[in-house]
Amino acid sequence: MTRALPGPTDHVVVVGAGLAGLSAALHLLGAGRRVTVVEREDLPGGRAGRLDLAGYRIDTGPTVLTMPELADEAFAAVGDSLYERVRLVPLHPAYRACFADGSSLDVHTGADAMAAEVERFAGPAEAAGYRRLRDWLERLYRAQMRRFIDVNFDSPLGLLNADLARLAALGGFGRLDARIGHFLSDERLRRVFSFQALYAGVPPARVLAAYAVIAYMDTVAGVYFPRGGMHALPRAMAEAAGDAGAELRYGQRVTHLERSGERITAVVTGTGRIPCDAVVLTPDLPVAYRLLGRRPRRPLGLRHSPSAVVLHAGTDRTWPQLAHHTLSFGAAWHTTFDELTRAGRLMSDPSLLITRPTATDPGLAPPGRHLHYILAPCPNTAIGPHAAAWSDLGPRYRDTLLRELERRGLDGIEAAIEEECLITPADWHTRGHAAGTPFSAAHTFAQTGPFRPRNLVRGTQNAVLAGCGTTPGVGVPTVLLSGKLAAARVTGVPGRGATRSRPSATAALPARAGAPARPGSPVPSVFRTVTREAAAAPPALEAPRPCPTGAPEPPASSPQSPPAALQSPVPESPPADLTDPTAPATEGRTG
Repeated sequence: MTRALPGPTDHVVVVGAGLAGLSAALHLLGAGRRVTVVEREDLPGGRAGRLDLAGYRIDTGPTVLTMPELADEAFAAVGDSLYERVRLVPLHPAYRACFADGSSLDVHTGADAMAAEVERFAGPAEAAGYRRLRDWLERLYRAQMRRFIDVNFDSPLGLLNADLARLAALGGFGRLDARIGHFLSDERLRRVFSFQALYAGVPPARVLAAYAVIAYMDTVAGVYFPRGGMHALPRAMAEAAGDAGAELRYGQRVTHLERSGERITAVVTGTGRIPCDAVVLTPDLPVAYRLLGRRPRRPLGLRHSPSAVVLHAGTDRTWPQLAHHTLSFGAAWHTTFDELTRAGRLMSDPSLLITRPTATDPGLAPPGRHLHYILAPCPNTAIGPHAAAWSDLGPRYRDTLLRELERRGLDGIEAAIEEECLITPADWHTRGHAAGTPFSAAHTFAQTGPFRPRNLVRGTQNAVLAGCGTTPGVGVPTVLLSGKLAAARVTGVPGRGATRSRPSATAALPARAGAPARPGSPVPSVFRTVTREAAAAPPALEAPRPCPTGAPEPPASSPQSPPAALQSPVPESPPADLTDPTAPATEGRTG
């Protein structure tokens, strides 16, 4: 039995209407709690926001959806269904991987289709290795999901269960790169099943092999896209919560929490006071801790994942070699991870994710137009260029990336751009993300499972944390689980488990994602940018905004600048010129 909040928990205020907050709200409603959701912005979404720009409907947050049954579990808590509200399109291929030698590989989630593709790409021995790898990934997932991921830990002793020995026997405590190499010898294929380590914020050569469970989610369980864009998911969750009785208060910023001893008695916004029995806080950790007036002591400071530069580009053309998701790998690999996580330099030979959502949903752009989302991992501001440096560095790095994409076959991409929005670590910093990264604390061993920041904070009896900074971690599936786990802390009743089977790839279920909101729904039918700034005053540093004048702001979790201990000093001089992709970035960084 895991620890639950003591005392009454009849009325719960959820701060933040992102995926974690909405998941928590649905699970709490299903357990009979009265729920009020407070969100600064006018619509739900958090990081899964929306930017409307001259007819382009841009998802400003995550673009990859896996494990939709975890979202459906939240809907099911109130007798609803994800699959009735959102039309999910299974992506075939899930990814297209393009390599520096000119070769390419379509990543299929079907075993036979992928084995055939691997055999075409690298021969029958690698295809046999892929089948063994797939079997290992499935067993790894079964060993981890219910005992190490979808679980609240009260202490490291919670690791001691039968599945720990099973996980060890599977090699889960070895290194990811070496374990993938046990099955595949082709270096290109090994990248396809280990690049996911970037989500964990640790190089494949150093991250635990247990994190191959992310590769399971991507390459075995399947990748999906909601009609209407990723923002359709939080919108539908908010509609379901409203229909189940939640009060959703948009446009209200939380300024502070009232306390009586160790209990929170009310959530105070700029427009009033909301008495409560318990609170779920979903802003980033620095903001949540500031609101609570408590910061847990850790033997070592938190290490943060790399950040990202994202260019959202609306274009008058596209390129046939691009799938919905395309991984464009540079020739370098190990060097790239060293640059991102240790040296604090921009990638000299970048590996990029290019998402073309209009390949699946043309309605996200004006007729005859296309959307491209170009994500380039970069160092966070604790070890790389500081937030202030990006005002000059960002536009130059944007030009560098476009030249590199031209060189890789996207002829005329810069000239094809009609509308664009550039997001850099300065924007993440401005929105309150510690170390200027939206990917929160890295999943090092010391920041994994029971060693990750807990969702309970000592000194406060009736508050729970949710979101990517706490249990279980970063990513859409895990953030949804964090909301479920937070709800379980409130109710004392563990979730029933995501046992609902995923619909088949050919299932065409009714969709309401693109339909007008239901009568009485608190969610307007017109999209705007959604940024979850759920707590407190504007940040001290206002980084220059690279989006067009008058355009909505990019996504975020909170507006509060990180504490001084998590900020990097601003360099006195601008970073080195990056018109040459190999030029080093600013070297100034904290230890």
